[in-house]
Amino acid sequence: MPYVHTLALTLAIASGSAHAMSDAALADIVGQRLTGDRTSACMAVAVVEHGSVSRTFQCADPKDVARIGSDTAFEIGSVSKTMTAALLADLIGQGKGSLDDPLSAWLPPGTKLPDYQGKPILLRHIVTHTSGLPSLPSRMGAPDMTDPYAKLDEAALLASLGDVVLTAAPGTKFEYSNFASMVLSYAVARRAGTDMETLLKQRLFAPLGMQHAYLNAAPAEVRAAVGHTPNGRPTSAWHFQTNLAGVGGVRATLDDMARYVQGQLDTETTSISPALQRSQQKVSDTPPMAMNWMLMPVAGRTVHVHEGGTGGFSSFVSFDREKRRGVVILSDTTWNSIGSLGSLGLHLVDASFPLGEPRRDIPADGTLLDALVGEYQLAGGMKMSVRRKGDALEIQPAGQGTYLMGYDSAGDFYPRDFDAVLRPQRGANGHAFIWMQMGAAVPATRIDNATTKPAFAVEPATLREYEGEYPLVPGFGLSVKVQGDALTVQGTGQPALPVQAVERDVFVMEAVGAEIRFERDAGGKVIALALKQAGQTLRGEKQ
Repeated sequence: MPYVHTLALTLAIASGSAHAMSDAALADIVGQRLTGDRTSACMAVAVVEHGSVSRTFQCADPKDVARIGSDTAFEIGSVSKTMTAALLADLIGQGKGSLDDPLSAWLPPGTKLPDYQGKPILLRHIVTHTSGLPSLPSRMGAPDMTDPYAKLDEAALLASLGDVVLTAAPGTKFEYSNFASMVLSYAVARRAGTDMETLLKQRLFAPLGMQHAYLNAAPAEVRAAVGHTPNGRPTSAWHFQTNLAGVGGVRATLDDMARYVQGQLDTETTSISPALQRSQQKVSDTPPMAMNWMLMPVAGRTVHVHEGGTGGFSSFVSFDREKRRGVVILSDTTWNSIGSLGSLGLHLVDASFPLGEPRRDIPADGTLLDALVGEYQLAGGMKMSVRRKGDALEIQPAGQGTYLMGYDSAGDFYPRDFDAVLRPQRGANGHAFIWMQMGAAVPATRIDNATTKPAFAVEPATLREYEGEYPLVPGFGLSVKVQGDALTVQGTGQPALPVQAVERDVFVMEAVGAEIRFERDAGGKVIALALKQAGQTLRGEKQ
């Protein structure tokens, strides 16, 4: 369920004005990104601007379009956290608390809570993911990973607090925590004196006209969408104990979420409007956050953003108060392992952000297949064999069966039988990979006796040919310079990083998992570069 920044070189979005669009124009943009995508995903997308709403319902394969519609409720995952924040802001507005309250004051007497050298966890630390609590509670038992939170009850959640030892003062370190957000959900319901489903209906859904949003009790006229993994297979819905469901348990239709965004933009004043405004105010700087909203700079403005993901669904919600514009994307497929919905979502926020292309199933290059074959150990201990099988890879985790891998146009391998990604990582001494599953990105280290390749040598005169400025998107580019006997690359507003050559005109930045490939014209002059990172490629011409 976490919101994940997929690019280590974070792009600062700039320029590009938003315009109201028709349903047809929106459908065209979504189709460019989705049609033919190997995930077989379906999406419901809305753009809200100055009170008008454009909508489209599309699938990667048009024959699947009956899977979704205006009556379909999607799991919105972690976007639910912003709703819990609104309810907290509502209680604060009623004089029933403060962001500076210690968390302990909102929990049952006697609940054991960690502190750091006497410094307690405050509510403001929960809504900015700086509490120091880990991602998950310790007493989940042995959960079914297709429905991981279903067996977690309130008693086990609160008991898990006593197992935590903080390693830093609350408020000093960002660590996205579903654990902390579940505790907040419980605490808000407890302080309000009712259950979370009733609280959401009475204080948020009803005032905003979100008639079909719910936690457990679906309205009769609503059909629940079936979730899917990125290889097109149906998967289980996720379930939460009612008072813990503010972490990620809300289900809603596209129109429900469009009304939620309109409420954030003050399209119509309601009883919850003051709380929504309060929840939008900046609470922390590192990273910039309001109450459970990420704050993203866009062309001198601030856009509120949150993404969500469960085992079979993904969501993206943003709003730009200055431009009076918002974006909603709901998908019946989880995109967690393949970079989330950010590419399409941010492009709809501001057209200067690259739209991206569908991930298409394609053959892998034989050289890459051979380079990846070997024995590996994943961080955390699991060993994995990678073998070539014809024109494909197969993997065998230690003690398990073998799994055939597909390959897509973004450069990722993926098991055809379950949801994960094997992302090749090229280093100066050869290939390894990152294993991505259940929201975790785990590096793999080669442990076989494969011969280590010597570093590729580049003459100093050749290095100087690459020097220059390479704009990638408005407001962000790469500055390439020679420092000493090394080539460095510096993103706008970021530190310079050394790069290592792996072949002629190809360099890697192992620290951030990026590859840079320089292009030459017919005369041999360097004219452009392409940055490949996290399944995305950006190209910039040399200035």
